Amino acid sequence: MRIVYTYRETERVFDREASEIVIGRPKEGVLVDLDLSPDTKVSRPHARVWLNGFDIWIEDLGSAAGTVVGDRILHAKAKLQLKIGDVVRLGETLLRIEMSEASNDHIAPKDSVPSSPGTSIHTTTVSEAVLRPFSGMETITPGERQLGLLYELPLQFGAEASLEGLLQKIVARLIQIVPRASRAALLLKDRSTGELILKAHLPHGAPTVSLTSARRAMENNEGFVWVPDIDSSRSQIRHLVCASIYAPMIWEGQSVGVVCVDSSDPRCQFSKDDLHLLITVAQYAAMAVEHHRLREDLRRQTELTNMLFSSRFPPHVRTDLIREASDGTLVIGTRQSQVTVLASDIRGFTQLTARLGPQRMRDLLNEYFPPLIDAIHEFGGTIERFVGDAIFAVFGSPQLDDRQHEHALRAAWKMQQLVERHNTSRAARGAEICEIGIGIHCGEALNGFIGNAERMEFAVLGEPANFAGRFCSGAGGGEILLSPELHARIFHLVDCQAVVIPTKHEGDLPAYRVKGFFE
Repeated sequence: MRIVYTYRETERVFDREASEIVIGRPKEGVLVDLDLSPDTKVSRPHARVWLNGFDIWIEDLGSAAGTVVGDRILHAKAKLQLKIGDVVRLGETLLRIEMSEASNDHIAPKDSVPSSPGTSIHTTTVSEAVLRPFSGMETITPGERQLGLLYELPLQFGAEASLEGLLQKIVARLIQIVPRASRAALLLKDRSTGELILKAHLPHGAPTVSLTSARRAMENNEGFVWVPDIDSSRSQIRHLVCASIYAPMIWEGQSVGVVCVDSSDPRCQFSKDDLHLLITVAQYAAMAVEHHRLREDLRRQTELTNMLFSSRFPPHVRTDLIREASDGTLVIGTRQSQVTVLASDIRGFTQLTARLGPQRMRDLLNEYFPPLIDAIHEFGGTIERFVGDAIFAVFGSPQLDDRQHEHALRAAWKMQQLVERHNTSRAARGAEICEIGIGIHCGEALNGFIGNAERMEFAVLGEPANFAGRFCSGAGGGEILLSPELHARIFHLVDCQAVVIPTKHEGDLPAYRVKGFFE
């Protein structure tokens, strides 16, 4: 039995003389003949394939996601006889099981289609399509050449980098595989509106597509051969369409688009085999288009994830989080642990905004904030949140840090140095300047990722976040205030002055104003 299987654009071949094989991923005590690792969406094991005479059957072995054959999904011991051209999907892996030459005994005679006019002279659902296998003869017949082209489609489609290039390649292959066709087109359903959009057609020029026929193929999930009658559309008459075939592009039971071919030759009579071929190509096309869309969605999601993570987490933490999010090991939930929270905001922000106006204030923040965030990241801090002109950063989460207290202090010190440097530069060119106050506190707090897959946030909940804001409010421009709890842990590193700050709810609080570091 020969099986060609593809995972993430890499094609491999399994070829073994066996009447039965088990496919999937192995587990302790259960062996598989065809190991589809590392596709983690494949079950352990997933499916069984066996020969019954010259017929090939497939059975789902109770897999988690089912075994997909064309537009059918097999679950929990369901069985199905495979046909030539069937594409089987297990997880993210696609398989094509090739028939033996002896299967020729089971091929039905060619079914020609009569040429009498009518709106629809033959229809068939996707699951009814039956293709001819190779005969094994030394002389290659036209039918065998068609199947040769058909078998090459997954590799050809998978190698195309752009969606536009893929769609154009599909319509080119339609004309090759259906030799009576002289024109071809492909329409995709818009994801948001459901409208059919013409995406590619050959030859270039005016397309010869009937939207009525295309909608019928998509809505009914059926392919059909069409010949003109008195009710034919003006566009079909104008373009001298003498015969055409429409087939839906089906993915996971839903039509995602339509392919069609036609001919202007009055002698053209499309056969049932032509219809079956087009249906099969439409299935390959749907698979290729949706896989391409999935890759694009993943790429955009990855870029968004990188952007979101990059603005909040230091580089080494960001790398670990993205890896954990990708392989499903990111821990969702909070833990109670020691953290250090740094809070900073601009002194006189309201008055400064009123003086500058929204646009100039936004420009000022865009100049000051990036280097302040870089300083926090440099010392392993994570941006817990932004609140207007305020920055709340946490040290010791999401990754533990046994020097979190010192790192928070050094980040604050560098932030004040950066603000002073920017102020000197801006003052020299006559631009407005600002000053920030910083407060730092430490203690036990709930911290981590909260929410679910649809909406997830990193948060710190508890006294350290609240009191860091109190000390920040008490700090003057250019000052850093430490809580007594933090000072007790780093008193040997920093020169401080004991002060008292008033607060609205807690009354007067003792604090330490940072003067500098001990040598």
